[in-house]
Amino acid sequence: MAPEARIKILLKNSATALCAGLVVLASFSLGAEAARRHYRSHYHHLPDVAAVPPRALPYPQLPLPFEIPAAQYLPLVWADVKGWSDDDHLAAYKTFRASCRSINAQTGAPEPKALELKPLGSSLSEPCRAAKSLDLTDDAKAKTFFEDNFSPLRISRLGEPDGFVTGYYEPVLEGSRTQTEVYNVPVYRRPSNLFVRGYNQASVSLPNKGSVYRKIGRRKLVPYYDRGEIEDGKIAGRGLEIAWLKDPTDLLFAQIQGSARIKFDDGGTIRLNYDSYNGYPYTAVGRVLIERGIIPKEEMSMQKIREWMAQNPDGAKELRRQNRSYIFFREVNLSDKDEAVGAQGIPLTAGRSIAVDKSLHVYGTPFFIEGELPIESDRAKTPFHRLMIAQDTGSAIIGPARADLYFGAGADAGRVSGRLRHPMHFVMLVPKSLDPALRAARLPVPDPRPSEKIAKLFPQSDPAKDPKGETVAIAGPVPLPAPRPVIEPVREPRRHMKSRSHQQ
Repeated sequence: MAPEARIKILLKNSATALCAGLVVLASFSLGAEAARRHYRSHYHHLPDVAAVPPRALPYPQLPLPFEIPAAQYLPLVWADVKGWSDDDHLAAYKTFRASCRSINAQTGAPEPKALELKPLGSSLSEPCRAAKSLDLTDDAKAKTFFEDNFSPLRISRLGEPDGFVTGYYEPVLEGSRTQTEVYNVPVYRRPSNLFVRGYNQASVSLPNKGSVYRKIGRRKLVPYYDRGEIEDGKIAGRGLEIAWLKDPTDLLFAQIQGSARIKFDDGGTIRLNYDSYNGYPYTAVGRVLIERGIIPKEEMSMQKIREWMAQNPDGAKELRRQNRSYIFFREVNLSDKDEAVGAQGIPLTAGRSIAVDKSLHVYGTPFFIEGELPIESDRAKTPFHRLMIAQDTGSAIIGPARADLYFGAGADAGRVSGRLRHPMHFVMLVPKSLDPALRAARLPVPDPRPSEKIAKLFPQSDPAKDPKGETVAIAGPVPLPAPRPVIEPVREPRRHMKSRSHQQ
């Protein structure tokens, strides 16, 4: 291609890209205002702000592309976040800082492809670097930290005004190191013939979604045994038993929660965490009971399921087998004072950690969750305005505004978490490094324009216009002149921008 044609195309493409960028930003501004009007019909506490030109919007404009699949979202100002000023921001900051230890440890390493595809990508690294040197002890300073480093974004599933929360906890169960007449329900570790494509069989914590196989010989792969087959003894007697429990319902709920503490008669305790599953999708036994008309939806809770199973042992066996998914555990080196470890690899914080959909969200992301929950009793409507940190996941946690709230270990935590199935408002905290104005300041400097001498040597003209500037029709391809030898101008180097648990 002739040099003059090459220069013309470069200039034309640059102008086209600039115009496209302006159109995108303007479209997003108008879309945000439309979303704000939509949300105002659902959230009466939002101020009734009159329509304003895109440049004067009173809330941050997130850049495009910023796409969360199947989600609708609305940028807010902090005054719009109901209950924000009432929270214990210092407690949230300490939990966020714990997540940052894992995020900061990845600094400088190539980001996994899966992380790059998530809306936040690696943007949490900037607030985490700021938090690394800030050992705050003051609630007001913790609140300022979040406001200085994040922008609030209302989020929910497309077409729905709210998100949805459930609760989970770590069961504390009685057990035995050996099988007895009382303790005869085995807790299994992962079998050696369980195989997941792309993972070494020695890997810790295999995925809780996707295909899982049973390896036969060196090459043959077949689906792994389901819950019914395992309960019938398909893997018994192979030395896989970690411990023994009294009741298969205890094991079921330990598998639903993804972790457990088992206390022995001699005073010893072991801690168990999720390690792998058998490849079958999870079926909520509570949903089965609702569909069969056994327990009304409005009365459903973990305690109700336990009571029904205790009263109907034969029905309980059949109900368990409706959920073909089966969880295998591993022992973890934790004391009784330590909380369970989440999928991010750090101990959870009771009342501050949540499990989210890991296909959409990045561990460490703060979410402000607001509404009313039955914390104090079954029928209580306790105000809940709390900043939570995404540190875990679960195969039943699916969607942009779906969370499992972690309440700690033991019976009390189990009672609270077992009755949560509630719509709540979700506000996702988005790092300000994604703000287009801040990003623009760090964009690469474009290549310098050709020198005046070069411009005179190769004057620009539009082949579709005659010398008088009138448009002319072109019939067929126009042959390009033979290229003339030219010495390319010396350019300066371009400066580049631095770069779980299941539910009932």
